[in-house]
This record gives sequence, C-alpha cells and structure tokens, in this order.
Amino acid sequence: MKIVLDIYGGDNAPDAIFDGAIEALKENDKIELVLVGKQEYLTRRMESVDENLKSRIELAFAEEVIENEEHPSTAVRRKLNSSIVVGCDLCKTRDDCGAFVSAGSSGAVLTGALLKIGRIKGVLRPTLISTFPTVVGGKVLLADSGANVDCKPEYLKQFAIIANEYAKHHLGLEKPRVGLLNVGVEPGKGNEVAKAVYEMLKELPINFIGNVEAREYLSGNVDIIISDGFAGNMLMKGTEGAGMHIMKMIKEAIYGSTRGKIGGLFLKKPMMKIKNMMDYSNYGGANFLGCSKLVVKCHGSSKPRSIKLAIIETYNTMLKNIPTYIDKAINEVDISAN
Repeated sequence: MKIVLDIYGGDNAPDAIFDGAIEALKENDKIELVLVGKQEYLTRRMESVDENLKSRIELAFAEEVIENEEHPSTAVRRKLNSSIVVGCDLCKTRDDCGAFVSAGSSGAVLTGALLKIGRIKGVLRPTLISTFPTVVGGKVLLADSGANVDCKPEYLKQFAIIANEYAKHHLGLEKPRVGLLNVGVEPGKGNEVAKAVYEMLKELPINFIGNVEAREYLSGNVDIIISDGFAGNMLMKGTEGAGMHIMKMIKEAIYGSTRGKIGGLFLKKPMMKIKNMMDYSNYGGANFLGCSKLVVKCHGSSKPRSIKLAIIETYNTMLKNIPTYIDKAINEVDISAN
C-alpha cells in the first residue's frame, strides 16, 4: 500500500518535504510513496536519488499550489491541478493508495479530504486527532484539535468513538480513558453542548471517566480528551506556547549568572529531554480520522525530520487498517441506538 505525499505543502516545501521522503524510504524499506508536485522539480530531484529507492517512488504531476491565504473550499474546487487535489484524487480512485500526507494549508487539506476522499459511511464529521506526551511517559490524544470549530453534540459523540478505536488498535490501549474537556469535573458543568455530550458519552461502550479540566491535559490521568475544535485548538496551542516560553525563561535564568551557568551544566541533559518531549517535530502529523482513507496533516513549518517521522508513523498506522475499525464501531453504535 502506497502513501501519497504532497511535496508542495508547508513553509519549507518542496525541498524539506522531498528530503524527508527520501529519509523515510532509507529508514523503512517497506514504504512506497507517490510524490505529488511540479514536474520540473520532481524530475530534477529524482536524478540524484539512489536507484534502489527509485523503485519505491512513483511521481504524480500537479502544477498548481494552494496557498494558506486562499479560501479552502474555493481553492479546492478551482485548483483541480493542485498537489492537494491531485493527491486526494489518487487516494480516492486507487486501491493501492492508502493514505494522503500534507503539510499544506490545513483548511485545504481537510476540505480536499472531505470532498475528494470522502467520509466513512455514518461519520458525520471526521476529527483531527493530535498526540501529545504526558508527564508519566505516555501519550494523550486530543479530538478535535482544530478541524471542527462549531460542533453539535452528535459530532463530539462520534469523535469519542473514532478516537477510542484509534487508541485501541494503533496505540494498543485495551480500555482507553476518555474524558470530556470542560470547565469543571463535576457532572452538569459547562455549556449546553458539553452537558448534552456528557450524557451521550455515558451511554457509549467506552471507558468514559467524566469531565476533564485543561490543566489535566498532560497529567497522564486520561488517554483521550474530547472537545470541539475551537477549544481543542486553543488548548493545544496554549500548551505548546506555554512550554516554549517556560523553557525560554528557565534558560535565561540559568545563563543569567555564573552560578547558574555552572548549575546548568548538570541540568543540560534532563532539560534537553524535556525539550525533545515537547517538540512537535518528534510526533509527525495529526490524523484526520473518519475519512475512507488515512489523511495526515503535518505542521506547516515541518522540516525533513518531522516529515520523515510523519511518513513512518502513517505507514505504521496504515498497517492497522484503522478506517475499518472506525466503520464497524460507528455502525454498531448506530444499530444499538435504533
């Protein structure tokens, strides 16, 4: 099964994306890629690629690029020869293409996935699932992390089902602990949507542990946090920003005096460990789950390393056949509800 990669997605495209793709092929000899981008660029770069790697690369040409400033749905409909649209079309029409990966415009990638690849039958809205490390060494999933800013309770109910299947079959968690992001832990807290979702999640065949406050995000006390994309995206970016600024403050405090510099020599290794743990580039991309094929959105500023990791992680996820499990779980809930 091949992974379709948008070469022109992201701030550092196309070089960083192409380089990351080559690194992924070198690291895992099972991976096969379809690189989508401008013919002149891809043809020129392929000239220097090792012959052994070339056998696992297919080229698909697309001469247009959707920019971040463009309206997503308009761009997807008008730029039919863009790397995002061509890539999504390949995933839709070819059985040997199991995933689409891009660091391009978030709106365009998600819109292209919906319009071209399509949803699993019964899925109301696919959800963007981001992964973060916890302080105890595990992982926590956030669904939704920005794709669906306006949500009905039924959407969040399905986010929980989708994320639960992903956690079970990809992360290997037998009974993932699912929490609902809220302003307090007590039942009955939050707005009307949160109250309605709480009651829905109680009835699902999942390990629902109740409401979870934002400060518990990285605690390790929950495996999946369910939220609308508006609050979820703020939680995610707020956590990223806080971590970045706290690290900067600590660094300035350490190197602000001779005594601090001496102490900093002993702290350098553990501080680097924390820095690496919080670095998004070590976690590949976010999965847009609920579509009939895997769709992975990488960070817009991705460099070769993060692209490489995203491709390898996508390959490993593809092997688990996650869309099949989501399809089964969504339909089982629909049947039981009727």
